[in-house]
Amino acid sequence: MRTQHILAGAAALVVASGSALAQTSLTMYGIMDVAVEHITNAAPDGGGLTRVPALTGSLPSRLGFRGIEDLGGGLNANFTLEMGIAPDSGSMNQGGRAFGRQAFVGLSGPWGNLGFGRQYTMLFWSLLDSDVLGPHMHSMANFDPYLPNTRADNSIAYRGSFSGFTVGATYSLGRDVTNAGPSPAGTNCPGESATDSRACREWSALVKYESAKWGAAAAVDELRGGPAAFGGLTSSSLTDRRATVNGYVRLASAKFGAGVIRRNNQGSATPKSDLWFLGVTYPVTPVVTVDSQIVRLDMKNSSNDANLFIVRGIYALSKRTAVYASASHVSNGGTANFSASGAQAGGNPPAGTGQTGIGVGVRHTF
Repeated sequence: MRTQHILAGAAALVVASGSALAQTSLTMYGIMDVAVEHITNAAPDGGGLTRVPALTGSLPSRLGFRGIEDLGGGLNANFTLEMGIAPDSGSMNQGGRAFGRQAFVGLSGPWGNLGFGRQYTMLFWSLLDSDVLGPHMHSMANFDPYLPNTRADNSIAYRGSFSGFTVGATYSLGRDVTNAGPSPAGTNCPGESATDSRACREWSALVKYESAKWGAAAAVDELRGGPAAFGGLTSSSLTDRRATVNGYVRLASAKFGAGVIRRNNQGSATPKSDLWFLGVTYPVTPVVTVDSQIVRLDMKNSSNDANLFIVRGIYALSKRTAVYASASHVSNGGTANFSASGAQAGGNPPAGTGQTGIGVGVRHTF
């Protein structure tokens, strides 16, 4: 009932504000994306597993409200409230938060946008163009579930674009208030602390250039630990830092994206790794698009490396509705047991073995 009251209140706010302010634009939007997938060699017995994923198909399902008000003189006020929906059950993702994907208010102008609340970090914006698959059920997020979940609570964020260049930064006073895990949606770092000024902080920075034919980006994202945090970051003296250099180039109708993400997770027994990716997206016809990506995880000073191969086809039934199919295969070295699918937690193969995943789905945007 509490969730229904929140949604009813948000919808009423949209209607009331839209009628009262002529210069205010308010939009309700969303995605419903439901897939069915099958993965082989699922532990512990190595059998197959068929499921309707809770986290993502081709894109995570969501419902959102976005608004902007013209304050005059080039200054605007804006807000976004966006919830993640688990399409297999109708429940909410991000630890059951009402608006766990985004919840912020800000001011914008020719100088950029300044926002306050739960927002994407600059790592998200740096990968947006070079990662051709994004938060797909078969993607490089299989190796690092943080990548499609780069959000921080209690954050201050700035991002501005000038003549093709984009710069940005975030700083969070307490990056993860809700215990959602252990899962990609939460890391159990309990927000701001009155006794430890460094606990659960987050910061990120971005420099990016985009043109009609090519683009490049560099970003850093650092998470600081706190009491009882997941991933071994149980002290504010420990950090998990990701730094990336990536880019894309357009050749005729094809787009190639590539990059590397260097990670140093001080909470891990093997802290350093490089995640390499190379992908291409190609519109075969105006309604058929094929994407493919190769991903390599290189764990430093460890044999627990892994390789991932992905291909996806999308058929657009209309501007809003599409069907898709994809396949992936992961090979694990050492004692690694990464899954061929990141669509839902669980279903990983036994250590050191491979796995194949296939999936089909339908997506509608509104």
